[in-house]
Amino acid sequence: MSVSNQMMKGLLDGAILGLIAQGETYGYEILEKLKEKDFPEISDGSIYPVLLRLSRKGYVSTQTKKSDTGGPKRKYYSITESGLHELEIFRSRWTYLNKGMNNLMRSVENAE
Repeated sequence: MSVSNQMMKGLLDGAILGLIAQGETYGYEILEKLKEKDFPEISDGSIYPVLLRLSRKGYVSTQTKKSDTGGPKRKYYSITESGLHELEIFRSRWTYLNKGMNNLMRSVENAE
């Protein structure tokens, strides 16, 4: 099932912050982890602007390191204190929104 771009834009920042909060990681690994969690498919081209935005806002820090596989250097992302705070705000808002949507959808199902 396809998810609209507008819905994805609102969720991607929080999802990526959540993954980075679990430990230092790089772009391709983030894509793989999202797939493992059955997150709707995202293209490589859409994840990197999000990472850049999170970095500019000070939510993540970056460090370039040599690749373990001998390939090109990779940019690794780590969450900052500010990013942890933003993630907590996202979680609270998501919980509030999710509860309301679940209640609404249950009432729609019961009305049918």
